[in-house]
Amino acid sequence: MKKNALFFLLVFTQITFGQAKITETEKLAATCKVWGFLKYYHPKIATGDFNWDQQLLDVLPKIDKAQTKAEFSLVLENWIDDLGVVPEIAPIAQPKDVEYFDENFDLSWINSNKLFSKKLSKKLKFIEENRFQGEQFYIFGRDGGGHVGLKNENTKHPDFADKNSKLRMVFMYWNLVEYFFPDKYLMDQKWDVTLEKIIPLAIKAGNQDEFYLAMRKLVSRIDDSHTEFYLYPSLKDNATAKNFFPARGKIIDEKLVVTEILADSLAQADDIKVGTVITKINDKTIREIIAENRDLICASNEPKYLDKLAEKILITYTDDKVKVEFLQNEKYVTKTMTWYDYHDSHRNEFKKGARKKKEKFKLLENNIGYVNMGIIDRKNIPDMIEALKNTKAIVFDMRNYPKGTFEPIGNFLNAQEKKFAIYTIPDLTYPGRYKWTSGASIGFDNKDYYKGKVVLLLNEDAQSQAEWTAMCFQTCGHATIVGSQTAGADGNVSIFDFEGFNTNFSGIGVYYPDKRDTQRIGIVPDIEVKPTIKGIQEGRDEVLDRALLFVETGK
Repeated sequence: MKKNALFFLLVFTQITFGQAKITETEKLAATCKVWGFLKYYHPKIATGDFNWDQQLLDVLPKIDKAQTKAEFSLVLENWIDDLGVVPEIAPIAQPKDVEYFDENFDLSWINSNKLFSKKLSKKLKFIEENRFQGEQFYIFGRDGGGHVGLKNENTKHPDFADKNSKLRMVFMYWNLVEYFFPDKYLMDQKWDVTLEKIIPLAIKAGNQDEFYLAMRKLVSRIDDSHTEFYLYPSLKDNATAKNFFPARGKIIDEKLVVTEILADSLAQADDIKVGTVITKINDKTIREIIAENRDLICASNEPKYLDKLAEKILITYTDDKVKVEFLQNEKYVTKTMTWYDYHDSHRNEFKKGARKKKEKFKLLENNIGYVNMGIIDRKNIPDMIEALKNTKAIVFDMRNYPKGTFEPIGNFLNAQEKKFAIYTIPDLTYPGRYKWTSGASIGFDNKDYYKGKVVLLLNEDAQSQAEWTAMCFQTCGHATIVGSQTAGADGNVSIFDFEGFNTNFSGIGVYYPDKRDTQRIGIVPDIEVKPTIKGIQEGRDEVLDRALLFVETGK
């Protein structure tokens, strides 16, 4: 009786699987994953034996006709069979000297996808176990296998009137991130969910602008401050006629506050000065602008998102006339401003005198040194060390992008060699898996190391090399970080260039030697200080002021 019941249960399950209806998005999302997996794992695809893009375009009409799970699985099974026999080479030995980082790695969908027949799952699992082991046809490792680059990839515009042509580009980018973005595991939204949400947008996009808007939304979901999405000049979003507000600003308390004048004559004409508060642009409040751009700007954390947004707000691509609302003396004043392309070389007359020359290093009061890491070069380091070696403290301002000076300064700060960062890099023989590397060290046995206090000033402007340099300086054991959360994007960058757009993402994982994350978190301050509107209006550098107070009081 029990045997009969089990038999009928199996028959019922097979009938149910064969008849169950599936949605278009479910089919396409599953197809995307299979296509990408085969691209990097199947020995005949990974060596370039097939035109894999055309193969996708050929199979998508068959996928479209499949109405049930059984029909869908059969299309994919036949597709795989048509690629030829996969030589059995399993088991593939794991290198003894390799430690894997597997937070990103997940091929469980091969067995768990509810659209797949057992036969399809078995075929895919066999390919994983007997995966390609040679030089990848579509991807290569830069710098000895660190971040990656594209090769033999179709980078042309899709046909914006052809659904499948658009899906090809979506699938290509999605799988690039799926297998070669080291910080995928840290995304706010699971990458599978993002795929399901973007597919309908890409299909619906009726023209070039709408499609690249969908691509921008896809790219923004990886939550990486390194990541930008640049449309090329022939496209509307990157029109050649850029016009700029005559200053830089920072978003504080849902207001945009001017922090630096870039074109003094233009700023004076509209009574704009450091500390001027902007509340609306073209009748939209800063709060509204913050909300409407969240799907369009990629950032690791909120401070960097606001930093990127502030820059975007102060550029116009469509008109040189911009309606701006200011808060002045507790009253709201609206002006229609003319913004100019003063960044162009022929507009230099607008910028004369606007930006004061900054010192690379200097001696402050009370025998405290100050170093601007954004402008000091390696050739200046010996003079800096000689001038500041006997100070009681040195403040290293890293609210900028350093110029490769970490090594001589790190050696000066440390008494002995210390490791300050370790990395993960992709294993191109097992796409999606990452390997730990030995990392980077700084310092040597140095009796003349700097013995005063070391203070690092950081904020959201500190990204990548600035964050990495801060990690380097922290090894000295007597460094204190003052400021706020950094950009949370470190390491080398993988860059991808297409006919319509250029984009990128962090190419390697960067961690402290104890394997603590830095991506998205950034470098955590010991003393948190953020600029205020009042402080900016009074001309104070509140972060530096707090650092100097710490030097004097130890608190």
